[in-house]
Amino acid sequence: MRTVGLIVEYNPFHNGHYYHLQQSAKITKADAVVAVMSGNFLQRGEPALLDKWTRTEMALRGGCDLVIELPVAYSTQAAEWFAYGAVALLGATGVVDALCFGSEAGEIGPLRRIARMLAHEPEPFARLMADTLGRGASYPAAYSEAVRLYMAQAGDHEAAAFPLEQPNNTLGLHYLLALERLGSRIEPHTIRREKAGYSQSDITDGEIASATAIRRLVAQQGAPDDAAPYVPRATMDLLQRDYAAGRGPVSWSSFARPLFHKLMCESAGSLADYHEMSEGLQHRLKRSVSTLSSLEVEPLLEALKTRRYTRTKLQRMLLAVLLGHRKADLSPDRLQSGIQYIRVLGFTGKGRELLKKMKTTASLPILHSAARPPEPYPYLELDVQATAAYTLARTNTSARDCFRDYYQKPIVLAEGTF
Repeated sequence: MRTVGLIVEYNPFHNGHYYHLQQSAKITKADAVVAVMSGNFLQRGEPALLDKWTRTEMALRGGCDLVIELPVAYSTQAAEWFAYGAVALLGATGVVDALCFGSEAGEIGPLRRIARMLAHEPEPFARLMADTLGRGASYPAAYSEAVRLYMAQAGDHEAAAFPLEQPNNTLGLHYLLALERLGSRIEPHTIRREKAGYSQSDITDGEIASATAIRRLVAQQGAPDDAAPYVPRATMDLLQRDYAAGRGPVSWSSFARPLFHKLMCESAGSLADYHEMSEGLQHRLKRSVSTLSSLEVEPLLEALKTRRYTRTKLQRMLLAVLLGHRKADLSPDRLQSGIQYIRVLGFTGKGRELLKKMKTTASLPILHSAARPPEPYPYLELDVQATAAYTLARTNTSARDCFRDYYQKPIVLAEGTF
């Protein structure tokens, strides 16, 4: 059974995702689809609109056959480690033949050449990065500029001109870097992102809109109904179900009280130990909190933002504080050592066949819940804690809901329904 892997967030699953899924299977000639999906907190340092089990059901109804969880230790990282964790998980299944990602360029050749040149970060590239960062650029801007300069010096002017400032192109490069660094046999492919950009907040098409635009639309209306033209019917049903039950929407504002409690009760010295807290940001954070007129997350982000520190960087920093993620927990050495298990969130009948095959092909233990793992897994414990923090932000919850990781079995569907 030929299988394609997708790296997703599905926040929520929309028509553009459905197109990507269908085209991925088509161009890779795949019979089955495995998705590595972020859990309750996402790569841009944000909480998911709906929890990971509802989004798993969206994925299965949209055509995925097996959904496995990208641990929060990787799902909330910058592109390099986000990509590394996700690609490593796909490889660990032993059943994934191809990876297909969306990109603004829709062209993989220049990305592959850049990845081969930079896989082991040559010293001249590191010097270019240090020089660009030293001029006050944000990390994403510095990385794009350093790649441009390095590839130009290498004489590959097509790769030097490649638009890495576009987010999906950059993420795609990091997928390819991860494949190179892991020595993976997985074949990479890309599909051009159509009609809506990754973070495009306005809607310019009658059927395709970015997840950002859909979330904004839903927030403005206070109900999911206006998202109907841009999402499959099953997604709309699940949005309406969870909203009616008080399980959504979840946003950064849902976490204002617990976040500000930690920011006010911890010293600058203690805050300095959190992941993503760099270059004295803890002092800027303490000063900014003391000047706010309202204890809301959005004004805090605005007060913190500078040319050097992007909103995404700051959101990941605040999320590390909220979830208690210390630098020692998420050091490069620990992240590079990889994930120790494969956590299954859901599967279809075809996915069940993949799981049977994985009993002999997978290089990591396969878990169907967080209960009774074969040995202690620190990153699994971080996921349990993240679920508890996420669940406490909802208006309608219970202690049992907070520990759902221990008893929730994988979501099982016969097949996708679209």
